[in-house]
Amino acid sequence: MPHLPASSALQRFRVIDLTQVRAGPTACRQLADWGADVVQVQMPDHMRGDDTLGGQEGSDYQYTHRNKRSITLNLKEPEAIAVLKRLIAGADVVVENFRPDVKGRLGIDYASLSADHPRLVYASISGFGQSGPLAQRPGFDQIAQGMGGLMSVTGQQGGEPMRVGIPIADLCAGIFAAQGILVALLERESSGKGQWLHTSLLEAMVYMMDFQTSRWLIDGEVATQAGNFHPTSIPTGVYKARDGYMNIAVFGSKIWERFCDILGAPEWVADERSHDKKARSVHRDWLNAQINERLAAHDRAYWIERLNAGGVACGLINNLQEVFEEPQVQHLGMVKDVVSPHFGPQRMVGQPVQLERTPSSIARSAPRRGEHTREILAELGLADADMDRMKATGIF
Repeated sequence: MPHLPASSALQRFRVIDLTQVRAGPTACRQLADWGADVVQVQMPDHMRGDDTLGGQEGSDYQYTHRNKRSITLNLKEPEAIAVLKRLIAGADVVVENFRPDVKGRLGIDYASLSADHPRLVYASISGFGQSGPLAQRPGFDQIAQGMGGLMSVTGQQGGEPMRVGIPIADLCAGIFAAQGILVALLERESSGKGQWLHTSLLEAMVYMMDFQTSRWLIDGEVATQAGNFHPTSIPTGVYKARDGYMNIAVFGSKIWERFCDILGAPEWVADERSHDKKARSVHRDWLNAQINERLAAHDRAYWIERLNAGGVACGLINNLQEVFEEPQVQHLGMVKDVVSPHFGPQRMVGQPVQLERTPSSIARSAPRRGEHTREILAELGLADADMDRMKATGIF
């Protein structure tokens, strides 16, 4: 089956996906979900090591590689490199996450490819960057979470450093790479030239530290763990009602006054321990205990209705089953259906951005390794006899 675009938005672009594990495949999935023809280049079965993402039959792999086609090429063979270069000649984008020295040895680095293809947009994702003292180190999400500062501000106050529950450095690096690719494609429309762009897990993680970085760079303040409570806006965090935990976020003096009224504690507004932001910060523990004592009188539903009606942001803390039972999540239509020819009906989360005229979809389930090799090689003009020989000699 030829390219089956998931959206008309990017269907005119072809992307060669040379990536593995998560950050790179995430970047390419973003482009595939918006209609790009993403050709995933993988090593042949006889060359592969241990499968990542739970193996090709795992739900993680199925989610990450949807909307792509797959071709196998043994890039240790010169003929396979030649085929790859033919693929790239007809592509707009190459995405890779080799170690910085590998692509040069293979002759598929940006400098080599752009000499013949000046319009090529070439995206590199690494652990720590394309140059510098750590450029050759292997990258891993949790290492980037630690080195980028996230683990130092995550966890209970005074506790051990804590990773977050998703591979956030990988995911953000992939999403930033996809954004960079789109920027480069837009710029190419005016200049007529492609360019090399690169990001890393470490850069993504440092950027995602957001206001915590400005607290240090501008204010000279080293942030520490604040547990489930916002480090600067109090009271904002996890509180316990009669039947369980909920999130409450109180921002601004007017909202603080409404919050006090709803909880039946208008005296907190004038109390020297809680009358302003600075006082609430100093007396955080006292105030949180007082709030929990008031909340214990009723269930979460009672408080969520009244707080939201009063303009105080709050909500449940859902597990994953409860997330997809949430009426608002269902209304937003975030779960998409696709039928895999290998595994039958599947349900996955779709893109979180809705384009009204050119929406994203899941048009194709994740491919088996090399599922589209002959199809794609035929598009390059290779004859069946050539493909038979290449298969027999381990080229794909």
